[in-house]
Amino acid sequence: MNNFTITWHVQNEEAPILLREYLKAKQISKAALTDIKFHGGALFVNKKEVTVRTFLNEGDEVTVCFPPETMSSSMEVEDIPLRIIFEDQHFIAVHKPAGMPTIPSLYQQNGSLASAVLFYYQQHGIPGTFHAVNRLDKDTSGIVLVAKHRFAHSLMSKQQKDKVIKREYIAFVHGELKNERGTVDRPITRNPESIIERMVSEVGQRSITHYEKIDYVEEKNFTVVSLQLETGRTHQIRVHMSSIGHPLLGDDLYGGSLEMIQRQALHSEKTSFIHPFTEKHIMLKANLPQDMKNLWNS
Repeated sequence: MNNFTITWHVQNEEAPILLREYLKAKQISKAALTDIKFHGGALFVNKKEVTVRTFLNEGDEVTVCFPPETMSSSMEVEDIPLRIIFEDQHFIAVHKPAGMPTIPSLYQQNGSLASAVLFYYQQHGIPGTFHAVNRLDKDTSGIVLVAKHRFAHSLMSKQQKDKVIKREYIAFVHGELKNERGTVDRPITRNPESIIERMVSEVGQRSITHYEKIDYVEEKNFTVVSLQLETGRTHQIRVHMSSIGHPLLGDDLYGGSLEMIQRQALHSEKTSFIHPFTEKHIMLKANLPQDMKNLWNS
């Protein structure tokens, strides 16, 4: 049965309480409860199926059985090796290589991270489909966090909205940054003349990128920069760094040169969040890929 279940035990300070209110406190939405009721899920108290109108007492065991998840029929499953950084019952974090799209697109149907993760799920008996908490451009390397079920994904979406999830990127940009650190606060929108390109524009959404200079490689005239996103717009780092006159190496879409590297020199190095089920602080790291290491150290 492809159902994800989660169990809690009612604590003294929580009881007595109506099951509906208890589940609301556990961040299970009305929409989720409707889904459970009508699409193959169930609610149990002390292993007996109940409705949300049940009253709970201290020590009661509450189990939520979520509806089964099915993989989209349009998704391909492919045997592609994964570099797994972290995995538990709820999440899997993968170091995505440059050149691999996060999900299939019109331009590349095969070889996606989604296809690789779904194959891994099949091999390990993990029910569900692909729920990416974050996405990376095809040619950006680094950490992609994936939720194994809808409930985990919804909790992480709330963390993203509340800016609890922190991500740190490493980029190589043309020229030498004058300031040791700074913030780019410029709105971004789609370029009306392109289906891919974004641009800084007054009509765009507010976009904020914080950066800090790590190193300047004088002989190659590029700066190694650490960046943190306060917002998460498409191509945000690439657009912002280009807008201040320092496009990423290898990013010819936004003015970078392909002379030293054939893809944008951008890597998602660190991700941290509060685990919504264990409440532990999780810090993940993906080491710099070889092409960027070679460019920095040679």
